This record gives sequence, structure tokens and C-alpha cells, in this order.
Amino acid sequence: MVQNGYTHYNNSKVLTASPAELTLMLYEGAIKFCNIAVMAIEKKDVMKAHNNIIRVERIIEEFRSTLDHNYPVAEDFDRVYVYLLKRLLEANIHKDPEILEEVLTHLRSMRDTWIEVMKTNRNKGAM
Repeated sequence: MVQNGYTHYNNSKVLTASPAELTLMLYEGAIKFCNIAVMAIEKKDVMKAHNNIIRVERIIEEFRSTLDHNYPVAEDFDRVYVYLLKRLLEANIHKDPEILEEVLTHLRSMRDTWIEVMKTNRNKGAM
């Protein structure tokens, strides 16, 4: 029963979120899944590590697919996303937590920058 309430809450949170908030949720999810993968590698749970790395890859692929290439900065983001996907593949093949820590550093930086963008736009009345 509690699980159903939690699931319903999460679903409604996603359905009512702005595009900016959804982007933030995706960054948070990628960070969470990457952290889970690191812990799974440390516990020698290969399948759990693999599944969570794949989740991070899917989120980054979603970011890539939604880039607006009408803006030059999209190319910069695309290069970063391609790099992260390459590193995630390497981390998954070798089950290397150090590579995942590198990816986490980038994801946290991008998330923090996104939070600042949201704050700036909120103060300007946008988003």
C-alpha cells in the first residue's frame, strides 16, 4: 500500500514537472544510478552494476536526442555526452569504479550548472 502511494506520488511529480524540472530529475537519476553502479562493483554484483550503467547510458542518450541543434552550444553538449557514453561503456566492460567516479564528476557539474540556469531563469520570470 505504501509502495503504491510512493509510485503514485512519483508519477504525478513527473507528470506535473516543467521541462526544466524534468531535465533536473534526469540528471539526478543519472547520478543516482551511477552511484548504485559504483557500490555494486565494490560488492562484486556484476549484473546490478551493468543494469545501472545501462540506465545512465539511456539517460544520456535521452539528453542527446533532445538537443536543439539550432544553438551552437548543442554541439558542445553532444561532444560531452558522446564522451560520457564512451566512458560508461569502458566502465561497464571493465567494471571500473574509477571511470564511474569520473563520469559522476561530470554529471554533478552539469547538474549544478543546470540548477544555476534554472535559478537565473526563475529570477527573470522564465521557465
